[in-house]
Amino acid sequence: MNATLASIRQNPASLVPSAAQVRQFALGLSLPIIGIAMFLFIWHNVAQLIDTSLGKFPGPTQVWEQANNLVAEHKEERQRAEEFYERQKVRNAEILAADPSAEVKIRPYTGKRTFLDQIVTSLATVLSGFVLASLIAIPLGILIGLNQVVYAAFNPLIQLFKPISPLAWLPLVTMVVSAVYVTNDPMFSKSFLNSMFTVLLCCLWPTVVNTAVGVANVSKDLLNVSKVLSLPPLTHVFKIVLPAALPLMFTGLRLSLGIAWMVLIAAEMLAQNPGLGKFVWDEFQNGSSDSLSRIMVAVLAIGFIGFLLDRAMLLLQRTASWDKTAILR
Repeated sequence: MNATLASIRQNPASLVPSAAQVRQFALGLSLPIIGIAMFLFIWHNVAQLIDTSLGKFPGPTQVWEQANNLVAEHKEERQRAEEFYERQKVRNAEILAADPSAEVKIRPYTGKRTFLDQIVTSLATVLSGFVLASLIAIPLGILIGLNQVVYAAFNPLIQLFKPISPLAWLPLVTMVVSAVYVTNDPMFSKSFLNSMFTVLLCCLWPTVVNTAVGVANVSKDLLNVSKVLSLPPLTHVFKIVLPAALPLMFTGLRLSLGIAWMVLIAAEMLAQNPGLGKFVWDEFQNGSSDSLSRIMVAVLAIGFIGFLLDRAMLLLQRTASWDKTAILR
């Protein structure tokens, strides 16, 4: 630290970025902007050439307007909810003033779900399914990677279930949840469980496979060190196997999260469960002049959220893994 400060005092010019660094920064900033500008230009011009049953295909301007409208609708709906609860509070206060022993209730607001509400619902569902899948897949992958007998037993099942489409799982999951989850006071809605378990079943396999491969390919030198030190099995796993397998494990987690997000939208659309998929389907069925623009808003939101989820997982990898070569790309 002191040596670094002394070096800076002796050579203050070292703090000034070089011409190559400035050029690299400018390219890194300008190229994505140019790419986005070209995309918007092509989109704007091509949209004018496409006629649909609902009118012209929406361009960037129409989509931006509908995005603002959806945000405004959300604010209006929240305002109505606040007024609804405020009226109940006033009414309950009047009832209690007349009869202090009276029982009063606060009824939940049952207004329509807004676009932002659907985003929150989809995020909660996909993260729940992804976390549960990871809690199952990581231990299973470690077990498969450590034991050839377990690998031989589970490999056929993995190869069988891995390529199954979410559209095939969804009816089965719906029937099982309806038969098993029977209660008068449900903690979770059945629609939430249907989507979550469908996500879980579809995003399980990339994490299992990559974790198993990472564990099976731990360096022989590290395994020999563990043998020399006579490490207990759990210590061997946590001190030797897991740190070495983390890069491939995180690759599987990133793939699983991406699959989970795509599967969820399809499941919500097909089963009409609350979320962004249902929003897209409802707008398609609505058939108004603004429906296409609203669908495009949802499509862009789905892509942007998927991008953010991947970046978040990559940042987590860079924080947790010893492999700091993972870059944001």
